[in-house]
This record gives sequence, structure tokens and C-alpha cells, in this order.
Amino acid sequence: MRYEKLEALLRVALDMRGSAEGISLEEIQQSYRVSRRTAERMRDAIERVFPQMEQANPGEIPKRWRIRAGPIANLAGISTDELSALTTAALLAKRDNVADLSARLETLSAKLKSLIRPAAARRIGPDLEALMEAEGIALRPGPRLPIPNTLLEELRHAILACRKVRLHYRARGTGKLSRQLVCPYGFLYGNRHYLVAYSLSEGISDYRLFSLANIEKVEVQEAPFRRRKDFTLQKFAERSFGVFQEEPLDVVWRFTPQAAADARQHLFHPTQAFEDEDDGSLLVRFRAGGALEMCWHLFTWGDQVRVVEPAELRSAYREQMLKADKVVQSLKGPSRRQIRQPKSVGKTG
Repeated sequence: MRYEKLEALLRVALDMRGSAEGISLEEIQQSYRVSRRTAERMRDAIERVFPQMEQANPGEIPKRWRIRAGPIANLAGISTDELSALTTAALLAKRDNVADLSARLETLSAKLKSLIRPAAARRIGPDLEALMEAEGIALRPGPRLPIPNTLLEELRHAILACRKVRLHYRARGTGKLSRQLVCPYGFLYGNRHYLVAYSLSEGISDYRLFSLANIEKVEVQEAPFRRRKDFTLQKFAERSFGVFQEEPLDVVWRFTPQAAADARQHLFHPTQAFEDEDDGSLLVRFRAGGALEMCWHLFTWGDQVRVVEPAELRSAYREQMLKADKVVQSLKGPSRRQIRQPKSVGKTG
């Protein structure tokens, strides 16, 4: 505990060295969960040790500070845990079929390893190999939709340059090909990967999700667009339980006493709140859209969960249960295809 303040100071100094725009007191407060006064003391302490610290944006508010150069680089070592985390992230990206992101992370890992002194590299090597084996990252079985690397590169370029793009998009349900002009904002990764973009199509003029696997071609336009400052991917994602964007619902689930401890370990939604019941059951409250995806998730809990609110979610869950029951009942009937029994072979002798 007594070294935590020193570690935090070094991390803030490294943040200042690694940012061309500098960091503000508000960012120090948020990143290290400290008060305004503590953030000011941390900044002043860093300035005493690293006099090359400077304000990055003179005359602007909020003020931002950075460290241009100096001996601080010699204080920043690369640990086995950090290299392991980077390699794990690359493996997770590969597992989730984000090939170009995986390749970039692997390249970054190789560059960082090249910066390590030979003596330190010899010490880190065996530990890194053992740690990666312990991580147990495995490729998820099952089909994965192919996403061309060139498509992601073009979209990333358009996002960074704030350029409009025309998507050649094939609808998953109908198979119909359309050409839509959009302003790309970012990606949401999950079981399916999506582009988040503001659609300029007539009658829409709103943010939409486009499955990356259904984008057949991207045409980056010369025309720029201005990003809306009131839009963030985080807030957009929090509107839904999964990826389907619907009007948010005030959701309440009740987990049985047997499942309460397990449920408490889960992050169902960033806005969730827990409430303990007298009988040991657990209420989970949050606000989000995506009723169908909620039903799919509730299936995984079996009879250990009940939908308390809202009524429309209870109805949707009941409907999905009835559909599943019909499938189960159909499997109980006699099979239409009889397995052909092998012909008996007579004895010889």
C-alpha cells in the first residue's frame, strides 16, 4: 500500500510523456480516482522531478500538461505481464475474427520485444512462454464470418479522416443489395462485428449498425463530415443489452437464492444495480433495449431466473419459451427416417 502513491505518480508521468496533447487534471481524477486537490498535488510533484514538464495548450481550458523528452524514458521498463497482456489481446482478436487488429497487436508486440535489452529479454522469454501457456486462450469452435482486412483498413481510414463512405450492403434477411451513404463513427465487436455509422439515407438520418460481414464494398468519398460531439460509442452501446437498438426498458430480473451468488459476479449491463431479497434471492435492475437478446441470455440461466419487469419483456420471454417448447416436442415424435439396420451375416463353417 505504501508504494501505491509512488506508482500512481510514475504512471501519470508516463501518461504525460506518451501524450502529444497532454493530460488534464480531470483526466488524472478519472483515471486514478482521486480528488481535484490530490490531482493538483500529483501534477506539482511530477513537475519538481521532471522540470521539462510543460503546458501543452497555453491559453486554453482545460489546461493540459505533457513531458516532451528527458530521462523519464529510462524509467519505463516492459514487464512480462505487460507483454503477456498484449499477446493475449492479439489472440483474443484472432479468436473473434478481427484478423487485422490481431496482426497490428502482434507487430506491436514484436517491436516492443526488440526494444528490450538482450539480458532482460533472456529473463523475460521463459516467463512469457509459461504465462501464455497458462492463459489458455483457445480459438472458439464454430463458424466465423470472414471480414476482409482491406475493408477494415478503408473504414478505419474514413473514420480517422472523417470521410463519408458509400457502403455496398447486403441485407441479412432479404439478401437485397443496397448502396448507402453513411458517416462512419466506429466499431462494436461481439459475436458479430458491426460498423456504427450515421445513415444519410432518406427517411433514416440516424445512427445505424451495419454487420461487417454483410458489407461487400466500401467507397471512401472525398466529402468530409463533422463528428457530433454529443455522440459516443460507449453511450450508444449502453442503450442496448446486446447490439439491437431499441427503446430502453426498465428491467428487473429475480435470481433464485441458489443462483444469486453466481449472478452477482456478472456484469449484465453498465447501469445495473443489485438488491438482496429476504429469502436470499437477488434482484438485478438496469435500463436497456434489446428484449430479444435478453431472452436469449435468460435461456442460459434455465429455471434460476424470473422476469419481474417490464410486462413486455415477460411476454417476449414467454413467447420464446413456447417456440423452444414446440421444437422440443417435435423432437419427441417418431423419426421419419429410419436407420437402416445392417443385414445379418450368416455363419460359415
